[in-house]
Amino acid sequence: MKKPPSAPVSAFAQELPGVFAPWGSVRLRRMFGGWGVFHEDHMLALVVSDALYLKADALTAPVFDARGLQPFVYERHGRPVALSYRQAPAEMYEGPAEAVEWAGRAWEAALRSASRPGPAASRRPGGSVDKKGR
Repeated sequence: MKKPPSAPVSAFAQELPGVFAPWGSVRLRRMFGGWGVFHEDHMLALVVSDALYLKADALTAPVFDARGLQPFVYERHGRPVALSYRQAPAEMYEGPAEAVEWAGRAWEAALRSASRPGPAASRRPGGSVDKKGR
């Protein structure tokens, strides 16, 4: 069966490699009904409805909270689910120093996230996960 064509990349998303350029190269990959922003095969940002969300974790969430930058939330089975991606601040688009600061923060959170084993995998011998996610 043939896949439906992917939605074209929006003008907003097409500009993001330029925003991140002072920090490093990124590529966009279609996912989650939006676009993932990747550097060295790690996802450090998410684009949904022309809004940029940066990877956050327990160490960086207070910085986002202090600026009132909300997490990306979607609905699953009628319930809201918040992901570990937070709204990017407007100042990220204002200049290279701001882009480097915020991209670096997201990159560090992405690396910390990648280095932690998932909760399901860490409970089973050998780190395997069965069909029920145990």
